Amino acid sequence: MKRLLIALMCAATSITARAAAAGQGPTPAAAIPAQAPAPAPAETGPTPPPNYIYIPDGRRDPFLSLVNRGVETGPGADRGASRPEGLPGLLVDELVVRGIVQTPRGFVAMVGSPTGKTYSVRPGDRLMDGSVREITAQVVTLLQDVNDPLSLEKQREVRKYLRGEVK
Repeated sequence: MKRLLIALMCAATSITARAAAAGQGPTPAAAIPAQAPAPAPAETGPTPPPNYIYIPDGRRDPFLSLVNRGVETGPGADRGASRPEGLPGLLVDELVVRGIVQTPRGFVAMVGSPTGKTYSVRPGDRLMDGSVREITAQVVTLLQDVNDPLSLEKQREVRKYLRGEVK
């Protein structure tokens, strides 16, 4: 072990001596001229990012994460603060069919919201992320807008049954 340490120290000393002879080695402290300390850079704070504008032309944005794809990013993505009042502020997934009534003009469905309020809907009524397509005696058919950039379908059909799910 001692021999190895001695051999390493000798090798390091000879390398340093050769470098000093060639003028590449460390300079003695006396040879370095005294310099004034460099002024500290002024703190300007973080620089704002450049303005980002992406024109998709049918392609997906490469800077959007694919991990959260399918998550709502449009109106109502925050699920609360910017929702309109009443039926236009409800999402398709939140609706529960409470009852279906037949009138001379067709069927009317009574749907419940998560807040406990009940609304009457007719075919053609708009919701936050879709619309009412059709109402029959047992089912309310809704068209839900798909907000998935990788999906070829822009709308999907959702059926809400009066008495449980029928297959």
